[in-house]
Amino acid sequence: MVLDKWTGNAEGRQVAFWRRSREKKYTAAFIDQGHCFNAGEWTFPDDPLRGVCARDEVYASVRGWESFEPWLSRIEKMEEDVIWGLTGEIPPDWYEREWAELEKLVRTLIVRRAAVRELIEAFRVSPRRPFPTWSE
Repeated sequence: MVLDKWTGNAEGRQVAFWRRSREKKYTAAFIDQGHCFNAGEWTFPDDPLRGVCARDEVYASVRGWESFEPWLSRIEKMEEDVIWGLTGEIPPDWYEREWAELEKLVRTLIVRRAAVRELIEAFRVSPRRPFPTWSE
């Protein structure tokens, strides 16, 4: 959820769950990042219900901010140099060689690091109330 809120995923989170026959716990794989950055529009119309899983059962164990660690703190504290370095790994064809547009996107992501906690909070207090065991 931390990544989805940071990157403005416009689609509900898609997850594949599985477990081996003798295991009790499931493993989850988070799939399909194609709607990040508002499905390629490179805008961020934040909405509490965007980028979250449709099944509230996946949030049953969320008890507070510690449930989002270490990822929340890592994004909030991520150095700008790291983000810019990752940008250099993106094939130019993916952004149609529009460097100015990619630069604008990255600058927005840098600023958004500070908003991820607010975006999760907006989902937490939404009418859906997805975290039934949250304690302050």
